[in-house]
Amino acid sequence: MKKQDANYTKKRWIILFACCLANLCLGSIYAWSVFASPMADYLTSLRGMAITTGDLAIVYTVANAVGPITMITGGWFNDRFGPKKVIFVGGALFGAGMIASSFANGIGALLVTYGLMCGLGLGMAYGCTISSCVKFFPDKRGLIGGITTAVYGFSSVILPPVVTTIVQRASVTTAFRYVGMAFLVIMTICSLIVEQCPAGFVPEGWTPPAVTDRKQASPDQDWRGMLRSPVFYVMLVLLMCGAFSGMMIISQASAVASGMLGMTAAAAGAVVSVLALFNACGRLLAGYISDRIGRINTLLISCILSFLGLLLLAFVGSRMPAFYGGIALTGLSFGAFMGVYPGFTADQFGAKNNSVNYGIMFIGFALAGLFGPMIMKNIYASAGSYNRAFLVAAALSTVGACLTFICHRLTRRN
Repeated sequence: MKKQDANYTKKRWIILFACCLANLCLGSIYAWSVFASPMADYLTSLRGMAITTGDLAIVYTVANAVGPITMITGGWFNDRFGPKKVIFVGGALFGAGMIASSFANGIGALLVTYGLMCGLGLGMAYGCTISSCVKFFPDKRGLIGGITTAVYGFSSVILPPVVTTIVQRASVTTAFRYVGMAFLVIMTICSLIVEQCPAGFVPEGWTPPAVTDRKQASPDQDWRGMLRSPVFYVMLVLLMCGAFSGMMIISQASAVASGMLGMTAAAAGAVVSVLALFNACGRLLAGYISDRIGRINTLLISCILSFLGLLLLAFVGSRMPAFYGGIALTGLSFGAFMGVYPGFTADQFGAKNNSVNYGIMFIGFALAGLFGPMIMKNIYASAGSYNRAFLVAAALSTVGACLTFICHRLTRRN
C-alpha cells in the first residue's frame, strides 16, 4: 500500500462530497418544466404572440443534445490536466447561461443562453465529476455512480419549490438570475476541492480482483478501441431506449400533469418533484443493486418497470393513483439507467479513459433528449393526447429489454 493511496482513501470522500454538490447545481436542468411555464407566459406578454411550453421544448432538447460535445472534450482535458479547471470552466458557463437567460427576449435568445451555454457547461462539468468519482472508487463503482447521479437527479426535487416561490414573489427572470448567481459561487468552490485521481490508485483495504486472462489484465481501452467493440453500439442504443421515456416526460412534466388531470401550476410543480424524487432514488438503488446482481440484470429490470409505468400512463393515466404510479415507475427506471451507466462503461472499457469514453457513450442519452421531447410535442399537437407518445416510449423500453440479452451475450463472449 502506497502512502499516497492511504491518503487518498480518506480524501476521496471529501472529493465525492464536492462532486455531489456540483451535481446538485447541474441537475437543475431536470427542473426545466418549472421554468418553462412562467417563461412561456413572460415571452407571450413580451412578444405579443402566443408562446407555449411546447414551443420552448426545443430549448430543453438543445441543452441535452449538446452535452456530449463538452463531455468528450472536457473528458480529454480532465484526463490530462485534472478536473479543477474543467469543473470551473463548465460551472462558470452553466451559471452564466442561467443568468443570461433572465435577459432572453425570445425563443432564439433562450436557445443560446440556456440551450447552448447551460448545455455545454453542464456536459463539461458533469462528465468530469462523474468520471473523477468512478476513478477514486474502483471498489464501489455501481454505488458511487448511483450516488453522484442521484444527487444530480435530486436537484429537481429541491429546486422546483424554490423557483416557484421566487416566480410568485418576483418573476421568472429574477429566478433565473438568482439561481445562476448561486450556482456560480457553489461551482467555483467545488472546483477548488476536486483533485485528479493518481494513476494506479488502489483504496486502502481493497484488493483488485485477480485476473487470469491476458485481455483482462489490461482492460483499459481508449475511444478508438471502444468504437471497434460491437458491445459499445449495443450499449449506446440501450441507453437511448432506457433514457427515452424519462427525457420525454421530464421535458413537459408540468404540462402533462395539467393536461391529463387539470392540475394547477403548484400541483403540477409537485408532480415534477415526485418524478425527480423517484429519478434520484432509482439512481441510488440501481447503483447499489448493480454491484450485487450485475449491471445488465439491473438494466433489464429497469426496462420492465418503465414498460409497466408507461402502460399505466397510456391507459389509466387520467386517474390520479395510476398517474402517480406511472410517473414513479418511469422516474425510477430512468434514474436506474443514469446511475448504472458510468460504472457499466468503466467495467467494459476500463477506468483510465472513462472521462472520454463515457462522454461518447452519453450520445445515447443525447439522442433520447433530442427525440423524446420532439415526439411527445408532435404527437400531442396532432392527437391532442399524450397516450400515443407513452406507447412509443413503451415500445422502446421493450426494445431495450431485448438489447440487454444481446449485451449479456456479447460481454460473456468477450
